[in-house]
Amino acid sequence: MRGIVVKAYGGYYYVYNGHEEWECSLRGRFRYEKQQVLVGDRVEVSLESGRAGVIVNVLPRCSLLLRPMIANVEQAVIVFSVQRPKPNPGLLDRFLITTILNNIEPLVCFNKIDLAVDGIMEFVSCYQSFYPVMLTSTITGTGLERLSESLRGKISVFAGPSGVGKSTILNAILPGIKLKTGEISKKLKRGKHTTRHVELIPLPEGGLVADTPGFSSLELPELRPEDLSRCFPEIKKYTRQCYYTGCLHDKEPDCAVKEAVGMGNIAEIRYRQYLEFLQELKRRRRY
Repeated sequence: MRGIVVKAYGGYYYVYNGHEEWECSLRGRFRYEKQQVLVGDRVEVSLESGRAGVIVNVLPRCSLLLRPMIANVEQAVIVFSVQRPKPNPGLLDRFLITTILNNIEPLVCFNKIDLAVDGIMEFVSCYQSFYPVMLTSTITGTGLERLSESLRGKISVFAGPSGVGKSTILNAILPGIKLKTGEISKKLKRGKHTTRHVELIPLPEGGLVADTPGFSSLELPELRPEDLSRCFPEIKKYTRQCYYTGCLHDKEPDCAVKEAVGMGNIAEIRYRQYLEFLQELKRRRRY
């Protein structure tokens, strides 16, 4: 039988074949070869009695995320709240870069839109022109039906910091799954972890979706400084117009990107984030 690993704990791997779930162990050679089996892996299973089996082979992966650790994702729903906690642009852009480099389709979800304050929509608009963006609220129901439709038939993962409402959104669009949710820490002004492991949940109309533990930091992927601009769509758009081939859009003269920033065609906040990442990649290369 072929199926997909939807959860793993206690030394067992739970494999879903589109109709039912099987509790599987690993063939001994996986431990000997130190081959890791992840949630999302497509596997071949030797069936035993009573819905038990042994994973005998892992099929080639088409994508891999290390944080959250999950394989074969097609779409990443990157959830950030507009308030409580406030959005962290650097963390959002780090995850967007990670999805782009892994050939995973990003979908940016700004949640708790019912708490929007003056100025936040200007921040949101920086992303709406270049990425698929949805605005949601589990209080008013805004955007939930549209978000649910975007999951249909795909393998998706919900990712983002703790407390932004990932589990709450999934509870709202998938009644009955009852994922654990938590409150925002009043002292730290950030969310508390409620999801403890990655699990793929079958959707009624086809597809799978994973809720994942929140995180407050994320390393940039391995990337050359000269390749960073292709991870910012609005910067990539102007790169070929620069006078110098290989322009890093920092201190070089006759730079079309800096000119576009000056004219307001590239948001200043996004360009500053690009420069911050550029310096980080240069320091990494130095060491």
